Amino acid sequence: MKKVLSIFASSALAFSLAATATAEDKRYIVTFKEGKGEMVGSLLQQNGGRKALEIRNHNAMAAHLPAKALMAMRRNPNVAFIEEDLKRYPLSQEMPYGIPMVQADQLSDLQAGNRTVCIIDSGYDLAHEDLSGNAVTGSSDPDGAGNWYEDQNGHGTHVAGTIAAMNNDAGVVGVMPSSNINLHIVKVFGADGWAYSSSLIAAAEECAANGANVINMSLGGDRANFFERRGFDNLNQRGILSIAAAGNDGNTRHNYPASYNSVVSVAAIDSDKKVAGFSQKTNQVELAGPGVQVLSSIPTGSGQAATLEVAGAEVEAAAITGTPIAAISGALENCDTAESACVSAAGKICLIQRGNISFAEKVLNCEAGGGIGAIIYNNEPGLLFGTHGSVATHIPSVGISDTGGNALLSQLGASATIETEAMDYAYFNGTSMATPHVAGAAALVWSHFPNCSNSEVRAALKATAEDLGETGRDNAYGHGLVQAKAAFDYLAANGCTGSI
Repeated sequence: MKKVLSIFASSALAFSLAATATAEDKRYIVTFKEGKGEMVGSLLQQNGGRKALEIRNHNAMAAHLPAKALMAMRRNPNVAFIEEDLKRYPLSQEMPYGIPMVQADQLSDLQAGNRTVCIIDSGYDLAHEDLSGNAVTGSSDPDGAGNWYEDQNGHGTHVAGTIAAMNNDAGVVGVMPSSNINLHIVKVFGADGWAYSSSLIAAAEECAANGANVINMSLGGDRANFFERRGFDNLNQRGILSIAAAGNDGNTRHNYPASYNSVVSVAAIDSDKKVAGFSQKTNQVELAGPGVQVLSSIPTGSGQAATLEVAGAEVEAAAITGTPIAAISGALENCDTAESACVSAAGKICLIQRGNISFAEKVLNCEAGGGIGAIIYNNEPGLLFGTHGSVATHIPSVGISDTGGNALLSQLGASATIETEAMDYAYFNGTSMATPHVAGAAALVWSHFPNCSNSEVRAALKATAEDLGETGRDNAYGHGLVQAKAAFDYLAANGCTGSI
């Protein structure tokens, strides 16, 4: 297991740690001079401390120390030194919320080797700890996107992790984590992240040539193309189930290929099963999947994790995507919304409110005033997850919640420490993230009923989706949240045609 997953456990990437720790509830390691253990233990008890553990061979004890006891320990000549007893966490994998939400954890995927999912995207990090053991082949786009087994963009590796991250005590698990599902990767996106509609059909045909049953397309554009529509109609007639992202513009415009009748259009919902504000709402939306703050794999070492401590207390924080890797400490300085150089920030860490200008501009304005780090707090409920896009910044920056930011306004001048580190996993938003949940669920269900047709599996998914929003099908959720176990039960009871 790599170090990054210990970061998951101590940062916003996995567990929400309250920023309320004080000296009274901290645990310390007290190392005392030879033969002075009993005297130090007595002093600890007199001042309200609580011994937690003795480590005799090291002349030390672990103890919970209120402020009074901590001060007494530090002043006592029999104490060699005191330091915080730091938390350590199990280095284990995490199940992203979307996996049980689509009921993938209720079905075995041990028989999934009879299905192939083809992912048309930006590639696949073949060296990734959560992906390297899968049954995977690939093709590279002739337009020059590069090798299929590399991913300069990160998008394709994230999608692949949602479908098939392995159950290997590392990172995360996907919809089908046993490594039995066959994957074929067709790379059409390079680092710049776009391709042509002709390339998309060529890629889909490459999927078909490599035995694809399900095609995942976490991609799209806002104009239809006759050649493209005819291509997907043909693939549908040949028994292939094509699934695509509904779009991320948050309006009622159609997105393609998702809005062709022969393609399943997928909307995004959050962990509360509410439609994402960015998700397209059209009469072609068919199913919904988890697409908000989805945790999955990214190319090895390409992401950032963050930890933040202010006045000795941990504060839940997320690295701003694109921030440099660093560890810095300094006094906390209020820079409001940092719409100009924060001239009072020299040698300090800028506390900045979200709003009016981009995150990158805010950080650059902190830099311009001599700031050595930036903390941006949300102006709406929830933790702030942001990106600098293609703008280069030179100081570490993190996002925190609105409540966290308001609390820090009362701690200006306190010592703050920001640490950012490289990681192999990240949270992404988008109908792109919802799509592999549906594609994976479709392949998982189909693997139990391989004699069913693509149309029959599609009908079962629609018939058993969890109805959300308005009663019945609606433009935001389609037929609802895809449910793998419910679709399995439906086909088991009714047969492929829906009526035995």
